[in-house]
Amino acid sequence: MSTHNPHFGPGGNCEAFQEVYKGKSMYAPQWVAQNGLSAYEYEAGKGIMASDETLMLIGEEARKHNIHMSLHAPYFISLSSVDPEKRANSVRYIADSLRAAELLGAKIIVVHTGSTAKMAREEALKLAASTIDMVLTQIEDNGVTIGLETMGKLNQLGTLEEVIDLCKMSARLAPVVDFGHLNARSCKETYTTLESYQHIFESIAEGLGDSFARYLHCHFSRIEYTQAGGEKRHLTLADTAWGPEPEPLMQLLCDMKLSPTIISESAGTQTADAKYMQHCFERICQNEH
Repeated sequence: MSTHNPHFGPGGNCEAFQEVYKGKSMYAPQWVAQNGLSAYEYEAGKGIMASDETLMLIGEEARKHNIHMSLHAPYFISLSSVDPEKRANSVRYIADSLRAAELLGAKIIVVHTGSTAKMAREEALKLAASTIDMVLTQIEDNGVTIGLETMGKLNQLGTLEEVIDLCKMSARLAPVVDFGHLNARSCKETYTTLESYQHIFESIAEGLGDSFARYLHCHFSRIEYTQAGGEKRHLTLADTAWGPEPEPLMQLLCDMKLSPTIISESAGTQTADAKYMQHCFERICQNEH
């Protein structure tokens, strides 16, 4: 086996977990460990509803089971809103997310970059940068990285290039690459080869530095898309009519000795699909050593 150590795990709680634990996330780290995985992304997309006590308990369980934690910040964060009040609220939601992440022992939060609405992309990017500047100046650094995610809909900010440019604002920021989103917004099956994935890591290393590429936080799922809008809905790895393809990515991780965290965001099968990707990675590395 290779000595480098990617981490694989689910984003949120899969259907099998729900059946056993009835959605009680305090058991999620134990579930992840029982499945031989080492990462878990706490989903707060609809808001941070858990108590401090619950978040701390999940964090304790994660430490006990050596689970690498991350947190997905609320979906209603809008960095590029034309409404100053919405942008100010977004700063507050990010502050809340950073605090929740600290309680969980999470090293990174994942934030959506916003939409273009009816603006030019340049104008939307300026608004997003302005909101990020407010975050950086108003919220004290608690050691949790603010991850900016690549997005899947054509009317959203969040191309790889846009995310890299925004991350240049501060070392507190890092890209979060959602491979399904990038594939969906390309409106074709783009990520099917080792070279197509390699371009992503090389772009990040060139724009931000090697360590950002080597320890990249990632999301992976097959995603249905339309030519008109890009991303339509998340699927499972069994839905092979749609990309991206996981195997070339696992080959690249092995060849380049990369150590990302890969969070499966499959629809309902995220634990099983994270296990599949981990097994695929291990098999490739074993065959080459």
